[in-house]
Parts: sequence; C-alpha cells; structure tokens
Amino acid sequence: MRTIGEVCEALGLKPHVLRYWEQQFPMLNPLKRSGGRRLYRAEDIALVSQIDRLVNAEGYTLKGARSVLEGKQPAAEDTTAQHRGSAQAAEVDDDLLEGLHAVRAKLARSLGN
Repeated sequence: MRTIGEVCEALGLKPHVLRYWEQQFPMLNPLKRSGGRRLYRAEDIALVSQIDRLVNAEGYTLKGARSVLEGKQPAAEDTTAQHRGSAQAAEVDDDLLEGLHAVRAKLARSLGN
C-alpha cells in the first residue's frame, strides 16, 4: 500500500490531479483511512498509470479514457485526431501540441516548477 504522495512521486503527478481523477473515474477507489488518508493498492496504482498513459501520452479526454477503461468505444471527439486516423489533422495537432508545450513550459517557469 502506498500513500497519495508516494504514488504521485512515482508517476510524476500532482496530488490534486489524482484526487480529481478519483472523482472522474469511479473504478479508481483507494482505501481511505480515518482523516481521509488515501492508501493505494497495487491495482489502484496500475489503474492510475493506465489513466495517465491514456490522458497524457495518448491524448484521450477524461471521458474518452473512462470509455476505454470501461471497454467501450470512445466517441470521436474524445480522442485525438491521431487516433481517428486523419493524417492532415495529425499534422495540425503536432503544430498545436508544439505550441501548447511552449505555453506549458513558460507557465511552469513562471510558477517556479
């Protein structure tokens, strides 16, 4: 069993993101001790890792990632253009993604992260 801090450190996530994902993904349900202290089992950590991959690496929306985890086919708007197979849209997404990474880096520097 791992605490929220240990899970976040291991996966490179912020605790508030993990708490939000608990609200958005009903299947993510760590044990809660007195005072609300969360304890994540191995299967919880594996699920968090899978959510992180779907959302942050593969570009699914939270709704799309939830559909994938539930074994359903996500709607087109819940996936990136790359998943839909549109080469032209993927090129546009690459340009957009590059711009977004630049904005994210600038914000991180401004916030001191």
